[in-house]
Amino acid sequence: MTSDQVAKHGTTDVALIGAGTMSATLGALLRRLQPDWQIEIFERLEGPALESSDAWNNAGTGHSALCELNYSPKTADGDVDISKAVSVNEKFQVSRQFWSYAVENTILGDPTEWIRPVPHMSFVSGEAGQAYLQKRYDKLAGHPLFPGMGHTTDFGELERRVPLMARGRSPEQPFALSYFDNGTDVNFGALTRQFVKYLTRTGTEVHYQNQVKDLERNTDGTWRLTVANRHTGDERTVDAKFVFVGAGGGALHLLQKSGIPEIKGIGGFPVGGQWLRCTNPDLVDQHQAKVYSQASVGAPPMSVPHLDTRVIDGKKGLLFGPFAGWTPKFLKMGSWLDLPSSVRPGNLLPMANIGLTEMGLVKYLITELAKNHGARVDALRDFVPSAQDGEWEKVVAGQRVQVIKPNGRGGTLEFGTAVVNAADGSIAGLLGASPGASTAVDAMVDVLQRCFPSRFADWKPALEEMIPSLGRDLAAEPSLFAEQFERSTRTLKLDQKV
Repeated sequence: MTSDQVAKHGTTDVALIGAGTMSATLGALLRRLQPDWQIEIFERLEGPALESSDAWNNAGTGHSALCELNYSPKTADGDVDISKAVSVNEKFQVSRQFWSYAVENTILGDPTEWIRPVPHMSFVSGEAGQAYLQKRYDKLAGHPLFPGMGHTTDFGELERRVPLMARGRSPEQPFALSYFDNGTDVNFGALTRQFVKYLTRTGTEVHYQNQVKDLERNTDGTWRLTVANRHTGDERTVDAKFVFVGAGGGALHLLQKSGIPEIKGIGGFPVGGQWLRCTNPDLVDQHQAKVYSQASVGAPPMSVPHLDTRVIDGKKGLLFGPFAGWTPKFLKMGSWLDLPSSVRPGNLLPMANIGLTEMGLVKYLITELAKNHGARVDALRDFVPSAQDGEWEKVVAGQRVQVIKPNGRGGTLEFGTAVVNAADGSIAGLLGASPGASTAVDAMVDVLQRCFPSRFADWKPALEEMIPSLGRDLAAEPSLFAEQFERSTRTLKLDQKV
């Protein structure tokens, strides 16, 4: 090759597309397991964690199902199903264990830059809400993964725990509050940046403003990436033995371009988010918690309203929402053609079917789009009766793409996350949204097991050092859970006051 050709073509063992939480987590795991491998990250923006992983683009609720009521839905017979809550909680414990290992082994720096202790609470009003939350409490309070859960219908306790929510509220109004004092607030942007710093200092090449435009399989089974420099316009190619597409909403397009049969029929439905934000110290000091309630009748799980304490770059604030916005973009800084360009013959019917079968979602989006600032503050008053319009500002959150999977001749809209990988394990990607970054470690271990089956057994001892509960059921081993929870609380400095 000529020197010019060398500059326009390269090879690597691992190509990570996107510099968000998922890619950074997978990169850190692989760097510990295979320190000799060459790893390269390609990020279309000018830095890491600027899309979905950015602190203001998500609620930072370290999703552990302590307070999120959509993970413990009411069943048709009036019972409460806690199976998903238990699953999500266990996956978050996996993240806590790996983060603790990472802090102990200088992979991550000061944990107070990205994780803080914040109580998690669930709030409902009305007698029906009280009955539901009492059943949820009865099921979770005795579960090994939900220690220290409290529950009250006493107005004085509401005033003590969340005074901002009690101010202006009638003591006669029926309500219920369940609470955990050991919840967390996570700045996934800061966490990701620490992981990327570790990867950089251990030899990983990170290419910012480099967008992967195309993927095609080589005859030897490797993948050729066409990469465009968004600053200069120059293009080059990179051959990679393994590719992970951690590009958030951009993952669907790239997996489609790969041509792997596993992506056939899968579509995406974009949903934007908006928040009300308050940074008034007098109000912020009156609410030190993340408080979730129930979605309105007919609304999708993603619409669960919550009032969150946020600690970002050492500064406290409050977020309330989410309020849905809608554009055809798959990324906050994406293209207006993202949705139409994702349509393929194989996913056309499933995507069209969603408009007919998900009328609750359609109605919800129309209602949300019609809301002005005053209407949003009215919704906030269910949580903060004394809220004033001028105390809160609108901020635009990240863009989410919900997965549409084929189901017979139609399609099903899924609200979780899904790993898609080629049968030979040479390429994988992550689709979907919540619980997302909170369960990144569990998801990336799943990628390792799917894509490197011949190596996984050899890696297992090292992975068990990083994640002591690997392959075990924490709910069935309360002593292991307690031991690791105490360890992570200490290591991540969650026993210190915010």
